[in-house]
Amino acid sequence: MFNKRNQLDETLNQMLDNPKFHDYYIFLTETNKITNLTRITDIDSVYYKHFYDSIILSKHLDLKNKTILDIGAGAGFPSIPLKIIEDSLQVTIVDSLNKRIRFLDDLVDKLNLEGVKNIHGRAEELETKNHYDIVISRAVARLNILVELTLPFVKPGGWFVAYKSSNYREELDEALTGIKKLGGSFDRAETYQIDNEESHVLIFIKKVKSTDNIYPRQFAKIKNNPL
Repeated sequence: MFNKRNQLDETLNQMLDNPKFHDYYIFLTETNKITNLTRITDIDSVYYKHFYDSIILSKHLDLKNKTILDIGAGAGFPSIPLKIIEDSLQVTIVDSLNKRIRFLDDLVDKLNLEGVKNIHGRAEELETKNHYDIVISRAVARLNILVELTLPFVKPGGWFVAYKSSNYREELDEALTGIKKLGGSFDRAETYQIDNEESHVLIFIKKVKSTDNIYPRQFAKIKNNPL
């Protein structure tokens, strides 16, 4: 199992020693035979490209006793791996596909995770504005669209973190006007690599003031006319 263990840092070895990740892998790949959740199924790739890519955030933010909202988590990435390594994290997941929510409900039960709420719906329909310590999103939408689906739900002083590829600069430039309008401020981009592949980036946006209650708009308006 996982033939590159010796190359990994302490956080990754801690992950590999946690049996919940193995249970997660088995349940994910077995369910995936019936319900399409991921095209990545071999064990090394799941651990690197899903689990490690998810928990990298823990190297940059203190997650202890924080509330976190995951927009479009799919099969649970990145919030469920983060919950596994920091049990005090209070997680809310919203996803528009009910089959994913059913999978996540079953996964939470299987892993005996408490403090996880899975919501079938669209992000723009949520009512918990200016509420969460951290809002995260991975591979959901272009940043100028994504900021309106996420920043309204971050409380002042909190963070929105977007998981992106290294080719993020153009997206960020497009989103800067919207970030400011929504009460955010670009803080930094942290680059990391997975398995010697193309670099990935965590984009950190600080919430500096409350978002006007008119945001987020309906998704069609966000998509057709980004801020």
